[in-house]
Amino acid sequence: MTSQSAATLRSRYVAQAASDLEENRRRQKELEDRLAVLKQEEALLTDILNLAERYEGFADANRLPEQVQDEPAVTKTHQKPARSSARRSAPTKSPKATAPAKASAKGRSPQPLLGDLLSELLGQYEEPRPAKELREELLEKHPDRNPTPQVVRNTLESLVAKGRIRRHKHERSVMYTLVEKDAG
Repeated sequence: MTSQSAATLRSRYVAQAASDLEENRRRQKELEDRLAVLKQEEALLTDILNLAERYEGFADANRLPEQVQDEPAVTKTHQKPARSSARRSAPTKSPKATAPAKASAKGRSPQPLLGDLLSELLGQYEEPRPAKELREELLEKHPDRNPTPQVVRNTLESLVAKGRIRRHKHERSVMYTLVEKDAG
């Protein structure tokens, strides 16, 4: 093997290793981002379960059918994580990730529910508001909360399904308003 071919081979190995390292770091970043989204979804689901437990014996016939429709999914979600959460809570490194789960397991969330915060924000406006603006305002008023845009949209759609807010579509935009309590 000549010194020139050895140098060429070495430079190929270096280039491949550098490329592999860059790809590895990119994939790590993707996984970190995905983990952050999953943690926010976990907080949302915990809030939903907490809300479901709070309204378990709700007697208002107007809202009961919506809850009954969603109940099988809530029941499954509630039963399975209860068994596996003990196994998963030990390796969790972040104390922030386990604190809300522990607090909601006791029956009380340390923070208001995301849906309640969004409803409160919507109540300040007469005109429809897009999810993006509501999220930005939420981040300003509640810096401790950092839901992803998708979590905010999912929460708003959940409130639409419950009849607490109304969806307005204008071309490609979707906006939301609070439903009047006297209406209906």
